[in-house]
Amino acid sequence: MIFGRTPLDEAVGATLVHSVRLPALAMKKGRVLSADDVAALREAGIDAVVAVRLEDGDVPEDVAATRIAEAARGDNVSRQAAFTGRCNLYADTGGVVVIDRARVDALNLLDEAVTVATVEPFDIVEAGQMLATVKIIPFAAPAAAVEAAEKVARDGAPLVRIAELKPHAAGIVLTQLPGTKDSVLDKTVQVLEARLSALGSRLKRQDRCAHEAEAVAAAIQAQLDDGCDPVLIFGASAITDRRDEVPAGIVLAGGAVDHFGMPVDPGNLLLMGHHGAVPVVGLPGCARSPKLNGFDWVLARLLADLPVTRQDIMRMGAGGLLKEIATRPQPRAGDAEVVAVAPRAPKVGALVLAAGQSRRMGAANKLLAEVEGEAMVARVVDTVLASQAGPVVVVTGHQPEAVQAALADRDVGFAHNPDFAEGLSTSLAAGLGALPQDLDAVVVVLGDMPRVRPAHIDRLIAGFNPVEGRAICVPTFKGKRGNPVLWGRQFFAEMAQVAGDVGAKHLIGEHTDQVAEVAMDDDAIFVDIDTPQALAKLRDGTA
Repeated sequence: MIFGRTPLDEAVGATLVHSVRLPALAMKKGRVLSADDVAALREAGIDAVVAVRLEDGDVPEDVAATRIAEAARGDNVSRQAAFTGRCNLYADTGGVVVIDRARVDALNLLDEAVTVATVEPFDIVEAGQMLATVKIIPFAAPAAAVEAAEKVARDGAPLVRIAELKPHAAGIVLTQLPGTKDSVLDKTVQVLEARLSALGSRLKRQDRCAHEAEAVAAAIQAQLDDGCDPVLIFGASAITDRRDEVPAGIVLAGGAVDHFGMPVDPGNLLLMGHHGAVPVVGLPGCARSPKLNGFDWVLARLLADLPVTRQDIMRMGAGGLLKEIATRPQPRAGDAEVVAVAPRAPKVGALVLAAGQSRRMGAANKLLAEVEGEAMVARVVDTVLASQAGPVVVVTGHQPEAVQAALADRDVGFAHNPDFAEGLSTSLAAGLGALPQDLDAVVVVLGDMPRVRPAHIDRLIAGFNPVEGRAICVPTFKGKRGNPVLWGRQFFAEMAQVAGDVGAKHLIGEHTDQVAEVAMDDDAIFVDIDTPQALAKLRDGTA
């Protein structure tokens, strides 16, 4: 990779290292310079720029990040399109995230150009939550480093996967000593039921018995006979030794004790055993409380049908200090300023503007014109539905019944604009008003751009990051801007106030600090079908 001051004669295809501002144009860091860009720079009196030029053996940052992320992702994990050398992995479903910590370390030790960061292995995650990010540090990575990273990521089980929580019918054995109060046992059962329910399982059976090995063994057998899995045991007195009453009862019932004790506090006195394929767990006293403790870590894995071995428990020490102490205050539930929120994929909806009168097309409604056997608007909507954007709202105006009929059986909502004759701005306002309140952003798609592909929209979504100043994502090809455009929620109010037969394009100029130019690989972002001649070119493949 050649890095440094680059003469304009050698700058076409190079990537800008530092942003350049011209009187009529701003070129941001990371822009791949086109011939037009170089001409504009030359006209402004600039003879060289600081840029990067790739050489043989260099893998562009987005390509490298995509390859490594794809190699790393496993079951129930999706990959977002890469942008600025970053490719994120997200959970497709809730469950327990399984990550090979040793291989993550090995991957990060390969080369300074390649980094991978993940959430904590075996965390419980929700659908849509970010699990990992692959970031290529420079503008390109050495091909050898990328290949080595792919090999590490694929060496064995998937590097990052989600084990879905499965519904289990658990059983609980509660032992009693003279003086044990039923109210204490009732409370214990309630806490356990809540734990199980939160993880998609239920308490099928409870048995109360004397705190004696023989009684414990009989209760375990009764639960096994009733199909309980796992079997959980709360002793009236804490387990203090492998030969205590609870572990002795497990062995007497025909089971085995796998491990006693865990390097997690609270939770030290957990006992792990099994009877055949059914886990049997002696619970620590702290599990009577709803507060997080070592039993929660074990229960989540068991309900995701993940094995919990002796070695697994012995490796839980790093991060296992869960006890509240004065030097580590716990966040107050509901306090938005102190409660950390796990990063998630942005929720990006889509507006398809399909309300216009097609005046330049003549008498025909261009949106209903047939393109490869279907109405043009249907082709555009199908593209949006195949992307990561959703939900999709179609704004109708001219001939609304015909447009809706063309979109029959598609999973979209409709917003009718009775003022469509007053211009594009009214359709934009009508569509914004119909969007759900929980969206982070919206992609505004024109209904007459049938060459736009799902990948174009997905790349805009990948570029969206308001925290990093990328709240408006504009597609470009060879340095020129096109459509569709992605807008962060912070601009919805301004967009709804736009007037006349224009969109929100002028807002891009007013918020240049929030604009990200997202390079595309073709000119589809410029192709809208406004005239019979344009439609003819589209149909014969020359548009």
